Amino acid sequence: MGGFSVYALIYLGFAFVDAPWQVWGLFALYGLHQGMSQGVLLALVADRVPSHLRGTAFGLINLATGAALLPASLLAGSLWEAISPKATFITGSVFALSAIILLLVLEGGRRKSC
Repeated sequence: MGGFSVYALIYLGFAFVDAPWQVWGLFALYGLHQGMSQGVLLALVADRVPSHLRGTAFGLINLATGAALLPASLLAGSLWEAISPKATFITGSVFALSAIILLLVLEGGRRKSC
């Protein structure tokens, strides 16, 4: 959730930047987001999948990620062209906040059932 929070803030920042130096700072922070989230996703898959199915699970997570990138990119490009670049980044931030809420709901339900 920390990685998604950083992502949401960075994308809000991209929506409202005024100077080139701000863009460069946000790019640096985007690296922080990548470091916080990429390894966690793989660890989550490894923890939740039986050892004999891990290779398949990693393949499926990469397939799902790749398949999701096409509609996400089409949506981002459509927003950029039809509305504004600001709308694209605000939408990305909203999706990140939605992911945080979804994680809280799913993890909260999972902890109650344990």
